[in-house]
Amino acid sequence: MKKIVSLSLCCASIILHASETKTLEAINVVEKENAQIVKDVSNEQIKSADLAEALTKNIPSISIVRRSGIANDIILRGQKKDNINIILDNAKIYGACPNRMDPVTSHVLTNNIESVKVIEGPYDVENFGTLSGLVQVKTKEPTKDIHGEVNLNAGSFGYRKASATVSGGTDRFKLLVSASTEEGDQYEDGNGNNFLEQQLEKGVMSGNQYSRDGLDAFEKKTVLTKAIFNITDDQEIKLSYTANRSDNVLYPNTPMDADYDDSDIYTIGYTARNLGTFSKELNLDYYYSHVDHPMSTKLRNGGSMMYMTNHMKSSIWGTKLKNSFELADSLVTIGLDTSVRNWRGQKYMTNVMSGMQMPSFASLDSTDTTNKAIFTEVAKSFGKLDLQFGARYDYTDIDSVNASKTDKKYTSLNANVFATYNADENTKYFAGIGKSSRVPDARELYMGSTNNNLDDTQNYEVDLGFDKTIGNFNIKSKVFYSVLKDYIYNTGTFENIDAKIYGLDISGLYLISDNFSFDYGVAYQRGKKDDSSLDKDLAEIPPLKANLALNYEHNNAKYTAEVIAVDRWDTYDSSAKEQELGGYAVMNLKYNNQLHKNVGFTFGIDNLFDKNYASTNTYQDVTYVETGGDRVLLNDPGRYFYANLKYSF
Repeated sequence: MKKIVSLSLCCASIILHASETKTLEAINVVEKENAQIVKDVSNEQIKSADLAEALTKNIPSISIVRRSGIANDIILRGQKKDNINIILDNAKIYGACPNRMDPVTSHVLTNNIESVKVIEGPYDVENFGTLSGLVQVKTKEPTKDIHGEVNLNAGSFGYRKASATVSGGTDRFKLLVSASTEEGDQYEDGNGNNFLEQQLEKGVMSGNQYSRDGLDAFEKKTVLTKAIFNITDDQEIKLSYTANRSDNVLYPNTPMDADYDDSDIYTIGYTARNLGTFSKELNLDYYYSHVDHPMSTKLRNGGSMMYMTNHMKSSIWGTKLKNSFELADSLVTIGLDTSVRNWRGQKYMTNVMSGMQMPSFASLDSTDTTNKAIFTEVAKSFGKLDLQFGARYDYTDIDSVNASKTDKKYTSLNANVFATYNADENTKYFAGIGKSSRVPDARELYMGSTNNNLDDTQNYEVDLGFDKTIGNFNIKSKVFYSVLKDYIYNTGTFENIDAKIYGLDISGLYLISDNFSFDYGVAYQRGKKDDSSLDKDLAEIPPLKANLALNYEHNNAKYTAEVIAVDRWDTYDSSAKEQELGGYAVMNLKYNNQLHKNVGFTFGIDNLFDKNYASTNTYQDVTYVETGGDRVLLNDPGRYFYANLKYSF
């Protein structure tokens, strides 16, 4: 399953003159065998800017939660939203929408991404709230030499995108600037139905239907700027700013659409190396992110005279200080981590004729989640055995401005051990055991008039696996068993339950010849509640999924035939308003050719046979429109053609 979506960005570079300096190199840390890395994201797959779709194609244990033509969410090993931690260049950002219209993956575009590392399980202690997995997104880095590229992309359903990037600098200072703009119409499913036609076919109530056909599905503009200043050979400062502006994003099987979704991410990082015996590397990082997200019913028939808006805002700032040093042939890291997250929202009605807004009321009272933590990691090798230990202690306050809401305090001690035995150069065995936790968010505690008394969720997990290479064939297999205590679950209202999730995945690569290669991945999970009088099955546990790809490379050309196959979703939580979904298999084709040293061309077809299917179930954690008591499914896109022309220098 090959890589991920590319298009790139625009503007200037600054050239400064200074004395020659060395490039700082990161310290060597043992890489856990449960990590999966998707490299060269911005260049490998040029279809759209949707990170969720790209990760779904690359990692079998990740499934897409499709809500629209863009801004989709992901499930990792049966976990979603705050249960997995998504970090963008060491910064956290939280979507503002309680209905998940703006998940974290929607605030960074694939054309800006260098790589994505996914660590499955409770094996991260540096970041707050990593319950069942960590997704680390790394954007492009500035270069000393002048480099740039311009991408023009077009696809089915009116998709158009233009992007450009330029990077350059000196030994001391490097700058990257990138910008993009894209838009798309409503996609059509395998039956040829757009969003309104799907609503009509499924019998959606008139008030929830779009008021007219032909509405654009989304518009999106982004800017990424990043600068690195080398103070000395061993010290650097890194600055970045990311702006995302999304307008008029349609969500056809929910009652509202996003009027806009604006986000800003700021980061400042300082790194110093070789400060002394007890500081091989010192890092101090600060970030701030903000999301502004009003959603409304104004594009629906029910909003022709009066429409409702729920204007949500989310922000977080955080600081992390960590120091790494060598002690007794071990690499030791200790650190402090703190953050403050705010979430709030106001609802109001607007008269279409007069434009007058009715008095607003709080949909979510302003709530601060303040976390303070200390963590440590120790990595050491004993011959063929690599061992890594981590621990983190958290103290968290959750405070609402509404005096009638109960403020909450949580403390937790989390820890893990992960071991890799290198039997020989072609064989590795690995195992991990860990405990992690995450606190409830403001929506789960206080949305509307609720005042839930929720405990923090704790995950106790064991992972086992091996990685084996036999000639030109590689196989990597993992199994896991996760015990979730006080799992936060939506049963109509949020409550704590006990549950278990277990599963396995198998992936690898077969080099058939110098030109042909075959890579594969299969993932399977099951989730069960410990006690339930209704349905023992856990929601949002995707069925068996396989990613298969045959690649042919010759000279500067590369051909890929990819199949994504998903079994029937017949194990589901009907009490949480899920439903059975049919299995499906879609074939995607892609051709890429470097026509000239400066010019590259990509052409692709997704869903070659125009399969009509739905990939995403209807767990009641999201508000859907209903017909006859059943929640309305959104079908995935039908056959999709795309082409990209890239000029680089």
